[in-house]
Amino acid sequence: MTKSDREIMEILEAFDRTRCAHSAAHLAGVDEKTVTRYVTLRDSGHDPFQRSRRARLIDPFLDKIEEMVEDSQGRIRADVVHQRLVTMGFTGTDRSTRRAVAESKTAFKAGHRRKYRPWVPEPGMWLQFDWGEGPRVGGRRTQLFCAWLSWSRFRVVLPSWDQTLGSLVSCLDTVLRRIGGAPTYLLTDNAKTVTMDRIAGVPIRHPEMVAAGRHYGCKVETCEPFDPESKGGAEHTVKIAKADLVPTAANLLPAYNSFTDLVEACVSWCERVNGRAHRETAAAPVTRLAAEHAYLHVLPAEPHAIALGEERLVDIDQTIRFGSVRYSTPDGHQGSKVWCRVAGDELVITARVEHGLVEIARHELSTPGNPRICQAHYPHHPGQAFPREPRIRPRTELEIGFLALGEGARRWLVEAGATGVTRIRAKMTRAIELAAVLGTGEVDEALGLAAFAGRFGEDDLASILDHLATAGAAIGEVVVIDENHSAQPGTTGWERFGS
Repeated sequence: MTKSDREIMEILEAFDRTRCAHSAAHLAGVDEKTVTRYVTLRDSGHDPFQRSRRARLIDPFLDKIEEMVEDSQGRIRADVVHQRLVTMGFTGTDRSTRRAVAESKTAFKAGHRRKYRPWVPEPGMWLQFDWGEGPRVGGRRTQLFCAWLSWSRFRVVLPSWDQTLGSLVSCLDTVLRRIGGAPTYLLTDNAKTVTMDRIAGVPIRHPEMVAAGRHYGCKVETCEPFDPESKGGAEHTVKIAKADLVPTAANLLPAYNSFTDLVEACVSWCERVNGRAHRETAAAPVTRLAAEHAYLHVLPAEPHAIALGEERLVDIDQTIRFGSVRYSTPDGHQGSKVWCRVAGDELVITARVEHGLVEIARHELSTPGNPRICQAHYPHHPGQAFPREPRIRPRTELEIGFLALGEGARRWLVEAGATGVTRIRAKMTRAIELAAVLGTGEVDEALGLAAFAGRFGEDDLASILDHLATAGAAIGEVVVIDENHSAQPGTTGWERFGS
């Protein structure tokens, strides 16, 4: 019978006191052979508490199980092994097979486990970046450019409409200027904008990306596929940013109304995560970034050309000319320089703002004579191609007194001016006199009805006032003076003339 751990300790303790197996057996209340067996195990270096395993039905097949696990690289299923063992004469249950296969797989993985070495970055050496799927803005997909300065753990997240090479270099320029310097290496994934091809495992860099790295004094490196040491930091930044910025059922974030709202949300997120202590370093990334500045080299004054495109000057009407076509820009950039680049069938306009380079407008490419004017860029000007209503600016006492009657007087003046009415000032004076007698409200209402019906005659205002003053009179359908309501008598009586 197997002894418990407490009983084994009592047997060994009794033997150490008496140095005699017979006496120890008498003290511990066990057989003398039991004492001898446990003492022999201890003195030979074995664990006396380890249970001895009984012989099993599957023991003769263990070598075959190890062979099948080795051939399948630890992927074979236990039910497949059991079927093969049954054909070989195994009479045990599938439970015994599952246990034996699990033990064999554990031993196989222990000998073939991938070895990892912690990556300890140096200050000013590495900047990792990657792309992530962003939220939809106005039904359109966006991308999140996520960068991570490895030593200080300083993170920067920028929204973008696409992952083109121009957008990539533009985001890199913004990140480096927000950090305040450039590191030695730029580490990223093997996207086509960075690595065009692989030959014998050697990555072939995109020449424009190499030129951009040379412009900023950085060497572009790409990670090994499925390599957590070189890729884990940037991917973790993408995961955290998407969890906090992309509306999902988990965070209950509302949808973004505009791309500007997404930009502001990214700036707020960066300030929050960079201002709190990092779990690994126990210090805020913004604090460590100040110390890392001493190891970063100075940035060039201007961004790389591919990040921006061609330079243009914004006119006072908030437009730029590209390819002999006018394109509108948001308010606030008049008289400043912007950069234009073509991305597919769209024109991307980039400007420098307080936080760096930002895409301010994007238009579909057009042809000369067909300008692209976005009405949202002119909130202070109603975007209509129709004639504007005249701005009413009273100057004389007569004008001020008449327009003070109310909205009806304003509408009457606009309609009368457009209709070509004569003696308008005299009629305005008459309206002021009637208002002094009958009241401002009644006259203003009558002026509004006159403007709607197109009645601007000498006595039309007085006639409308008499009608409104009639007891029980209600304003019914207003008859507008036009060809359908003519006062000219008919010509039916002339039909039989001369017959």
